[in-house]
Amino acid sequence: MAEIEFERRLERLFAEAPELSDAGPFADRVERRLNTGWQTRRWLIGAAGVAGGVIGASQLIMSNVFQRLENAGDSARVLQQGISQITPHEGWLSGFADGGAVVWVASALAIVAMGFALTRVIEEL
Repeated sequence: MAEIEFERRLERLFAEAPELSDAGPFADRVERRLNTGWQTRRWLIGAAGVAGGVIGASQLIMSNVFQRLENAGDSARVLQQGISQITPHEGWLSGFADGGAVVWVASALAIVAMGFALTRVIEEL
């Protein structure tokens, strides 16, 4: 019987914990630390995006994509050739056989990215 009484008394003491004198400054320090972490993450993600953009642009320049487009002459012909390369001819899986896999993978990744963005927006609401 004494154990049940002790348990109830202990539960009451934990439920009615007194407020500590440094509770406000402690909460401010914790909040500052959390905000600093997020600020650092934002900067790292931004730096990674800039680095990726620079690498992608340099790859485009080094592969002479712009020169190839200039040499092609007629932009409609270039567009038609590009569309004919990514359009499946004998079914939706034929794009994988003739090098169109990149387009399918890029499309799938774009859909996944839109899903992540949508969940982020919903989370913020």
